[in-house]
Amino acid sequence: MVKKKNFDQENIKHTNDKEPTDNKENTNMPENPSEVNSISSDPKSVTSDDTDTDKVVAEKKVFEEKLAVMEDKYIRLSAEFDNYRKRTLKEKMELSKYASENILLKILPFMDDFERALKNMEVSADCIAIKDGLDLIYSKFSEFLKLNGVKEIESMNSAFDVDHHEAVAKFPVLEEEKKGKVVDVVLKGYYLNDKVLRFSKVVVGE
Repeated sequence: MVKKKNFDQENIKHTNDKEPTDNKENTNMPENPSEVNSISSDPKSVTSDDTDTDKVVAEKKVFEEKLAVMEDKYIRLSAEFDNYRKRTLKEKMELSKYASENILLKILPFMDDFERALKNMEVSADCIAIKDGLDLIYSKFSEFLKLNGVKEIESMNSAFDVDHHEAVAKFPVLEEEKKGKVVDVVLKGYYLNDKVLRFSKVVVGE
């Protein structure tokens, strides 16, 4: 009996010594369950997530607005370029079609002079007057060509030059100095400024 009593007292003492440790551990745990929820759901973290979402939405909206502006500018620029291309093409076609308009307009007065000369030839028997009229028209037309950069290629008695002459025939000559030179001009050649507009058709001595 004495042994059993002593054993029970030792168990009670051991239990009492152990209780403070358990109480100490329990003091670290929150007594109220709401405190656990408040710790797990931090308001600062939630606010930060909402701010980031709003920022992304705002940036997306700004990007979409800029994209819309750029698309509008592209469409306008494309339409303007298409109009410019069509207008330029039309101008080129008109230029090629009516390029000779000014020159032909200046030639028309000579046509008028020839018509008047032909009418006078029908009623006039004065050949000298008709000749003078034709000479006047020729002089006016020659002057007109010079003013527009057209001048005659001087070929007669000059050395044959393939850059200016086109030989249509060869003619035997007795004079040694005429060999290889132009002895006759079948059709006059002309320059347009410094460019050969038409080659002179010539007969070359041999």
